[in-house]
Amino acid sequence: MKRIVGLIVAAALVGTFAVASQARTSASSHGRTRALHATKECSQYFGNPGEFCTILTSNVGAITAGSKVFYFEAAGANGLDSDLAVYAGPGNVALGHVVLPGNTGVITLRGGSGDFRGFRARAVVTQDSQDPNVWHWDGTYRFGGRGH
Repeated sequence: MKRIVGLIVAAALVGTFAVASQARTSASSHGRTRALHATKECSQYFGNPGEFCTILTSNVGAITAGSKVFYFEAAGANGLDSDLAVYAGPGNVALGHVVLPGNTGVITLRGGSGDFRGFRARAVVTQDSQDPNVWHWDGTYRFGGRGH
């Protein structure tokens, strides 16, 4: 488990220093705040570090279906309070944090590598009312910051 987390962190760091990669957005969308809507499926997540959920749908081009959301800390009695990485393929990793004290919480993503350079997002996380393995992210995102 520690090896998986180590590999994800290493991939994020390597991608962060890659200069040639650019975010998949047009110049006109830089700095503009847009709505974020995504769903993820968590049947492979049992509350342990290194486990993941899989993105099912997303309206953000960089967060593709099949992307994995890896959690670095274990869930506890008070829910989940963990750093995380969204792995969308080689060199494309977003870094963030989630606070989920129950079936509702908040996720914040701040930067990363590849397609996530300059990426910022904040969303409310809610559990699906029909399927407890499905979670929704609803909030806002933008690309911007240094170099954009």
